[in-house]
Amino acid sequence: MKNLYLLLVTIVVLPFSLKAQETIQFYRPNDQRGINVFETHKQDTVPFTGLKVKVGGNFELTYQALKESNTAVSYIPAGYTSSVTTLQPLTHGFQLPMANLNLDIQLADGVRMNLTQYLASRHHENTWVKGGYIQFDKLPFLHSDVIDDIMKSVSIRIGQNDVDYGDQHYRRTDGGNTIYNPFIENYLMDEFSTELGAQFYYFHKSGLFVMGGITDGLLNETVVKSTKIDAKTGAPIANDPALLGKIGFDKQVNNDFRIRISGSVYTAASDYSNTLMSGDRTGSHYYNVMENAAVAAATTLNEAVDYNFTSGRVSPGFSNEIHAFMGNLFLKYRGLEFFGTAENVTGRAASELNNRWATQYAGDLIYRFPADKENFWLGFRYNTVSMNLAGTGDIKVNREAGSFGWFLTKNIMMKTEYVNQQYKDYPANNILNGGKFNGVLLEASIAF
Repeated sequence: MKNLYLLLVTIVVLPFSLKAQETIQFYRPNDQRGINVFETHKQDTVPFTGLKVKVGGNFELTYQALKESNTAVSYIPAGYTSSVTTLQPLTHGFQLPMANLNLDIQLADGVRMNLTQYLASRHHENTWVKGGYIQFDKLPFLHSDVIDDIMKSVSIRIGQNDVDYGDQHYRRTDGGNTIYNPFIENYLMDEFSTELGAQFYYFHKSGLFVMGGITDGLLNETVVKSTKIDAKTGAPIANDPALLGKIGFDKQVNNDFRIRISGSVYTAASDYSNTLMSGDRTGSHYYNVMENAAVAAATTLNEAVDYNFTSGRVSPGFSNEIHAFMGNLFLKYRGLEFFGTAENVTGRAASELNNRWATQYAGDLIYRFPADKENFWLGFRYNTVSMNLAGTGDIKVNREAGSFGWFLTKNIMMKTEYVNQQYKDYPANNILNGGKFNGVLLEASIAF
């Protein structure tokens, strides 16, 4: 944490010439103003006056009070001296705080760059780069009136960037950045990864938009040819590119009502290690739930908190082949919001001959008040996942969560959540057999 404090102090004392809170074009604010912003808009409202740098950050602190139980039978596999199905006892207390550092640079008129660093997170306690990208909303260096006219409706984003599959990743918690999420945690099946590639957007004035993209399909790039054999083809894994697309409609119909509907697809035929369903490197915000002390002690990880850093989540393990489809619906009438997700995914690991499946459904109902500020909210989420899990069979996980939150200012947020989660159809010798946890979490967050 010492490095974190030094970095935060450095941010505070940076020369004021670096502060450009309102001078970044085509940009999603880090604070309350960024809520319910999906793709950055094409409204050219900020004049370009030269190179600008905006230094921003996120910091969160969470108190956890969860209890857990299971019905698994005792199971002591070879190499262990105690059961691996006994739950590690939990206590009430504070989690490890997480923080992000965000740099946004206006390079030219309509051209900006983003670089995000995780200063501290559950999975990596040291500072490390999440990723970055360059976004073109204008191409002034081509000096073409025709291209300038085309770019009034087009955006291009290139880099090691969030994969724009579905709309839920615009509302998720990302390390220290919890400001966009009305709940403490993300979905049960958390679709998020950073991959190297490009995404191209077209926005029509009617509200229709289309996106097409291509990535390398990998979280960690490599130039070494894979020698791992694909069990289905009998050949080395090819590391084919991943293709993604989205089509949708987003319109503020009148002062009271907004509707957004979208459909997304992501497909990769052969990857060395695809992480679309497991690419969050910061970790779950439910700490140490449904874990076993003996297994944690046997891990080779340097930090104990790294073990099972995705606790509370589920992943189908589609690391080689994946075909994912997601539909989202967002409705906002005055202060009342609904955000829904329906998802179907098929895929497999390289060692498997046949594809497996996973489905996810989720619905968020949020009421923000009072009408003039919407700085308070009440929310309820239902999230359910069913999947065929390798070596386990068909399982199901359900979660209900209720939340209450308050924006003290546009940069300071507090929220509380009650969560209830149940695991169904796991084998008797699996620690998640009859598993469930519930309780309350409190979180304070700063974003600027």
